[in-house]
Amino acid sequence: MSLLNKKTVDDINAKGKRVLVRCDFNVPLKDGVITDENRINAALPTIQKLINDGAKVILCSHLGKPKNGPEAKFSLAPVAKRLSEKLGKEVVFAADGDNARAAVAAMKDGDVVLLENTRFRPEETKNGEAFSKDLASLCDIYVNDAFGAAHRAHCSTVGVTAFVKEAAVGYLMGKELKYLGN
Repeated sequence: MSLLNKKTVDDINAKGKRVLVRCDFNVPLKDGVITDENRINAALPTIQKLINDGAKVILCSHLGKPKNGPEAKFSLAPVAKRLSEKLGKEVVFAADGDNARAAVAAMKDGDVVLLENTRFRPEETKNGEAFSKDLASLCDIYVNDAFGAAHRAHCSTVGVTAFVKEAAVGYLMGKELKYLGN
């Protein structure tokens, strides 16, 4: 825990645990095709570390600014497809609610699930307690690796931490904290 007194993914025992990772997959899309993969690539070291450790890896992120709930153009489905290719394994894409709970319940160690856009839930940006609890109920450990969204008091960045026993930062977040600390 030398990183500004923050627990990192290297400090947690993730084997067999459900680990919710808040990523920054707010990638540019054109006609459903990702035009810049930098944010996906930046998340890969943390995701791969957790897979290698035998965690059940549950990813979440926002994409764009949907105004009135779910909008197809802001779906994270293309990100799940691209992550599957980059990781060389299936990344299960799970819509909100019952689909997400079922996908997580079916996970085996080393599996990866990507939840649908957190901003499809209106309470996400209001840091609503119900959605924060929903996210926390999916995991044993929470990892924030979304530096670009960490300043927002949203369910998936702040609210969820009140309802999990263990939280840590991922490699991307750690890199940014180290840079700021210097």
